[in-house]
Amino acid sequence: MKTLNLKTIRLALFCIISTSIYGYAQQGNVTVNQDKRITKLLELKKEMNKNASDRYKIQIYSGNRVSAESTESDFKSKFDKFPTIVEFETPNYKVWAGNFRNRLEADRALKEIKLKFPNAFVFQPKK
Repeated sequence: MKTLNLKTIRLALFCIISTSIYGYAQQGNVTVNQDKRITKLLELKKEMNKNASDRYKIQIYSGNRVSAESTESDFKSKFDKFPTIVEFETPNYKVWAGNFRNRLEADRALKEIKLKFPNAFVFQPKK
């Protein structure tokens, strides 16, 4: 009985070794044919996302449309160096000012703006 187990173990070991030596995994080549402009387009998209996502804005007002428009014109008359935009985010209209590259620039502008618009604050838009 002991010799049978030894023969079985030797046979199993021989099969495992021979299979591992002569067995090969599948090999193949994949060729992707795509328009060359796609690569340029993806690089352009990355560049645009990198520049847009790091920007900061200052929110001046949040409320109804009429007040948002009057706040925007009032802001433009006092601070003409900052671009403004009125955005609608349900249920409020919001007046945003500036397009700052970093938080430090935004905070410096906020310090000046808060003298006339005390509820203003800095944020980073999700868009």
